[in-house]
Amino acid sequence: MKRFTNALFAAALLAGGASLAVQPAAAQKKDKKAEGAGLKLSKEVQAPAAAAQAAIAANDLATAEASLAQVDAAAKTDEERYIAAALRLNVEAKKISANQGSDAALAVPLKALVSNPKTPPADLGRYNYELGRIATNAKDNASAAQYFAAAQAAGYSNPNMTLQLVKSKAEAGDLAGASTEMDKVIAAEKAAGQKPGEDLYRYMIAKSNQKRNGAITYAWLKKYVEAYPTAKNWRDAVTTFGLTSGGVATLDKGQKIDLYRLLRHGKALADQYDAEIYAQYAIDLGIPWEAKTVLTEGKSSGKIPASSANATSLLAAANRSISNEGSLSALDTRARAAANGKLASGTADAFFGTGDYAKAIDLYRVALQKGQVDADAVNTRLGIALAYSGDKAGARTAFESVKGQPRADMAGLWIEYLDHPPVG
Repeated sequence: MKRFTNALFAAALLAGGASLAVQPAAAQKKDKKAEGAGLKLSKEVQAPAAAAQAAIAANDLATAEASLAQVDAAAKTDEERYIAAALRLNVEAKKISANQGSDAALAVPLKALVSNPKTPPADLGRYNYELGRIATNAKDNASAAQYFAAAQAAGYSNPNMTLQLVKSKAEAGDLAGASTEMDKVIAAEKAAGQKPGEDLYRYMIAKSNQKRNGAITYAWLKKYVEAYPTAKNWRDAVTTFGLTSGGVATLDKGQKIDLYRLLRHGKALADQYDAEIYAQYAIDLGIPWEAKTVLTEGKSSGKIPASSANATSLLAAANRSISNEGSLSALDTRARAAANGKLASGTADAFFGTGDYAKAIDLYRVALQKGQVDADAVNTRLGIALAYSGDKAGARTAFESVKGQPRADMAGLWIEYLDHPPVG
């Protein structure tokens, strides 16, 4: 993550630093009322603190350091320790502005200030935010998240703080917390009349997938295609979900085909590879009719070049299998007479591959009625056939009946697709 610039934050600290009124003893004696309203300091602290303050104002940091050593040695109360830390903060901030200081040195007075009950509440947010910055630069993400959360709770306002909190939580492994905070970032941008950037969604997808949190990755994949439903983004989302190693779900060929069917329907198959691997899986699973359809469409659209030897070989294999299978009408008759729904399900796949969605829908329902089939798989494919036929309401009903994983999440993607199909 981008490193914060020390000088900019030092300038902010100096501009908004604690307002200290360390008066000489003579002045305090002249105005007892002012003394009662201000900080109560012992004589052992008061004189060197006033000297340190004057030296800081004159940029005489060496003298300030010497006086601060006396303040540190004499400080006994929370008020005196507050004065010591506030003055030290100003010294360290000036050092950083002059490229002579360090985050580690700056953190010392900041930590003292956020834990001191005499620190003005109005300053706590800024101090915690600065500690969050320091922890982020040190890659101490767990501490950074705590400091940013404390700054937020104190009412500190910074346009980047919530996003910094998101990143700190995510890097520290608190993906649920990061997700909640990112939702806040997106909601705030929408409330301001702005469209949240794609990078926000992509960050959460990448980070949660990297941390192997499938549930959160899946949730953000759906949010992403809802906000930005382009063909490319749909392909990226589907691929991240289950078409690549290391994705959200580990799928078999049949389950992957059901994702390729989503991409095909949304005209989101990216290239020759997508079409050819889709066709290969269909041939492997005994659905040569679908393989032929996919390859023919790919050639017609130009995604599969006419010179592709692999596509030519796959198409020849699909045609041979189709010839060997014989009449689908005969399979239809046998499927309806069978004792269970297995043949009806397979025959429905065949009709789907030819584009006869009405017949496929009918046979999927026969399969469910006869039973002894994977109901989640058949309902997924029934929903797909209904979607291809244009019956969105029927498709939604079928998808909503899918309960087992990973098919329930696949069905959820299909429902998201029905609501937010690729545009542009």
